[in-house]
Amino acid sequence: MSMSYDGLWSIGELAEQAGVTVKTVRFYSDRGLLPETSRSAGGHRRYGPEALDRLRLIRALRALDLPLPQVRRILDQEDDQDQGDNDGGSALEGAVAERLRALGSQLAALRWREAALRLVQESPPGLRAERLRLIGALAVPPSTAAMARFWRAWLPARMPAPAVAAFLDVAVPSPPDDPTPEQTLAFARLHALTSGPCTGTGPTQPAAHRAAGAEGSAVLYAGLAEAYELAGVQLRRGRPPHPGEALDGFVAAYTSAYGTRDTPAFRRLLAGQLAADPRIDRYWELTAVVLTPPGRQPAPTPGSAHDWLLAALAAQSGGTAPGPPPSAPSGGRPPAPRRAR
Repeated sequence: MSMSYDGLWSIGELAEQAGVTVKTVRFYSDRGLLPETSRSAGGHRRYGPEALDRLRLIRALRALDLPLPQVRRILDQEDDQDQGDNDGGSALEGAVAERLRALGSQLAALRWREAALRLVQESPPGLRAERLRLIGALAVPPSTAAMARFWRAWLPARMPAPAVAAFLDVAVPSPPDDPTPEQTLAFARLHALTSGPCTGTGPTQPAAHRAAGAEGSAVLYAGLAEAYELAGVQLRRGRPPHPGEALDGFVAAYTSAYGTRDTPAFRRLLAGQLAADPRIDRYWELTAVVLTPPGRQPAPTPGSAHDWLLAALAAQSGGTAPGPPPSAPSGGRPPAPRRAR
């Protein structure tokens, strides 16, 4: 490793040692990332041996695609550490973590674009226009904002925020990290389904919002979430609907919301009301496709769990009522709510 008589390199010598061009060394020098040690009598830059290590560090950081401002912060921290003014590590760790997050988002976008392209490629010609319209409405990577807005408009206006957040965690499916064309189409259809207005006056708005109020609805949905989770276990095992812990929790969610007792009469009334309520099964069918990895049995959803529990309740109650029950059970209890589906 040759040096001049004064132990310093010219810009060309440093570039040769580092395996880069003179232009590269000048670029980093002009931006203050690679300070020269001195200048020659003719005004040429001179660099000490420490400049080679610094230049190699800069190149390594740039190879990680870190922007120059982050490279500068890391180098400044390295200088502080050399002077004993800093423990080191945090600037580099933060920059790497930030870059990993950005790269993860880029990879997710690429995987969704690949799945969308495969969907179009595999679609029959007569369906391509519709599917192009559906996937064209999605952000990349896709967002769940439309579904969250749909459910927020559907829930009681004054329902406590923690209860709303818990409901959204259950009701809104996360986009798969590596989607199949089928999952891409299902998510696009979910987005289209929930992008329309939800005024709270349509046929899917549950009567529970009017009967139980915001606080009662929070109790109801918290209890339903537990019951759905228990029913999901039975669904994964392939068990047919049957009485047990899941059904008891399901009924308890309603009795807790309305401050009433669990009786055979209440169960019969509840079974009839839920059977007569409007349904949004399409949402849960699409959700199951989004959540189910290829080659697996359909993932349980709140909708499929609700169906399982309602079938168990109907069987225990001797079948569902042929029509809607009275507006309120005997004793002044409020009507059973429409299904949270």
